[in-house]
Amino acid sequence: MPSPGPPPDQSPGTAIHALSSRLRRLPPSCGPVRLVGVDGHAGSGKSTFAGRLAAALDGAPVLHLDDVASHEELFAWDRRLLAEVVEPLARGRTAHYAPYDWRAQDFGPARALPPAPVILVEGVGAGRRALRPFLAQLLWMELPREEAWTRGRSRDGEEQREFWAGWVEAERRHFAADPSRPYADLLVRQVEQGYEVLPGRNDTAGPHRSVTHRDGPSAVC
Repeated sequence: MPSPGPPPDQSPGTAIHALSSRLRRLPPSCGPVRLVGVDGHAGSGKSTFAGRLAAALDGAPVLHLDDVASHEELFAWDRRLLAEVVEPLARGRTAHYAPYDWRAQDFGPARALPPAPVILVEGVGAGRRALRPFLAQLLWMELPREEAWTRGRSRDGEEQREFWAGWVEAERRHFAADPSRPYADLLVRQVEQGYEVLPGRNDTAGPHRSVTHRDGPSAVC
């Protein structure tokens, strides 16, 4: 007889599926869309987490801010993002933006981003001041910056060594002037079995207040 397996709230992926349910229940924040920011230091695991969360949301679109930023505008892309993406979505229309090719150092053909129940905005600066009014929820990847940067450098290799030197200073300046973590609704921490989701400083009391979920055998909610 096959093993029945662990209880449902202890199976891998509990945190992400609980979070996806929470996000679906939020009121729209940008026209018909629930924009959800996934912010954190470079190398903190934002892209991987956003991909897994998008899958739990039945294939929710993910806007990667690496496609919006450029060598010339590492962080000075907020007005362009508002004009090309946020404003059309707020009117219930399809947004269009040109993704940046970091190797060719040029913008490519325009890409469409239709309205969807949930759209994830993933990247450093996703919780910046200009975007927060349009976010239904802000998630922060809870990993110290030095550890995140070390992971990022290891991931990108020697080829990107010079870029990383400039990036670290630019990121320091950005978060010093426009921090995201103090405004995060939820903190996401990578653990051995997956992720742990904890309340952030900006999480308010209400029916969704108890949000602590952890993947693996010690899961609690």
